[in-house]
Amino acid sequence: MARRAVLLLAHGTPETVEQIPEYLRNVVSGRPMPHHVVEEIQPRYSLIGRSPLTDLTREQGRLVERLLEGQMGAAGDPVPVYIGMRNWRPYIPDVVNQMRADGVEEAAVICLAPQNSRTSVGLYRRAVQADAGPIRIDFAEGWATHPLLIQAFAERLQAAQANMAAEIGGPAPVLFTAHSVPCRTIQTPAASEGQPRLWPGEGADPYAQEAKRTAELVAAKAPDIPQWWFAFQSQGASGGPWIGPTVEETLDSIAAQGVKTVLLQPIGFLCDHVEILYDVDIAFKQYARGLGLRLERPESLNGSVTLARAIADLAASGLARLASA
Repeated sequence: MARRAVLLLAHGTPETVEQIPEYLRNVVSGRPMPHHVVEEIQPRYSLIGRSPLTDLTREQGRLVERLLEGQMGAAGDPVPVYIGMRNWRPYIPDVVNQMRADGVEEAAVICLAPQNSRTSVGLYRRAVQADAGPIRIDFAEGWATHPLLIQAFAERLQAAQANMAAEIGGPAPVLFTAHSVPCRTIQTPAASEGQPRLWPGEGADPYAQEAKRTAELVAAKAPDIPQWWFAFQSQGASGGPWIGPTVEETLDSIAAQGVKTVLLQPIGFLCDHVEILYDVDIAFKQYARGLGLRLERPESLNGSVTLARAIADLAASGLARLASA
C-alpha cells in the first residue's frame, strides 16, 4: 500500500511584531508594502500579544491524526498529518519537500478555509502542486456546507446564546461574517490566456455565495435566532474595492433598528487569529459601543472535536479516492 498522509494548509502568522514586514511581503507575493500599512498593522499584533493561529492549527492537526488512527489504523499504517502555511513558517514548499523526503506517495490536502476562492483555495493548491513531484494529491475543493462544519459552528453559537439569554432574557440576533476579498479576485476570469487555472471549475468565483450559504446553514442549525445578518470583514489595504457590505455599515443598520445586543460569529475562520482577536474583539466592539450596541461573539472553533471530525472525514474521503483511482 502506498504511504499516505494528510496535509492541512493555513494562512500562517508571524511569531513577533518585528517579523510583520517580512510576513506582509509574503501575503502580497513580494510586492512592496506601503510603510503606513506596516505601521497600522504592527500595533494590532502588539495589542493581542501574538496570534495563536499556528499553534491552534497544530492542535487541530493532532486531533485529526488521532481520529484517523481510530478510523483507519486497522486498515494499514498510521496516517501522519502535516501542517503547511502559505505566508509564514512552516512554509508549504518546505513541508511538501519534507513529505517527499519521508516517502509520502499519496496525500489528502485540505485548505483550512472552507469557502472556495481564488485568493485562498486556488493559491494554496498551486503552492502544493509546485513541489508535490511524484506525490499523488487529492485536494478538497471546498467544504463550506459540510454537515460537521455547520454543526461545529452551531455548537459554539448555541453555547453563546445560552449565556446571553441568561443575561438579557432571550436569544440575541446574530451577525455572521467572513473575510472580505478584493472585488477583482471574484470578477476576473479564473485563468488568463496562457496561464494555469488557479482553481478548477468554470464561471464566477464561488466564494461570496459559499460564505453566505455557510451562514444560512448555521442559522438554520442553531434554533431560535430572532434575526440575522451577514457582512464581510477585514477589508485590506490593497488598491481597488473589496466586497461588502462591511461590518461597520452593517452595525450602523443594526443599531438603527433599535437592537441593543448582537452576537457576531465569523464563519469563515476556524480558529483565533488577528482578524478575530483584534478586528472583532477590539475594533468592532469599540465601534459597536459608539453606536450604543453591545457586541459579543461565540468562542472560535479552535480545538473543537466536531471540527476535527469534519476535517478527518474530508481526509478519509480524499485518501479513499486516491486508493480507488
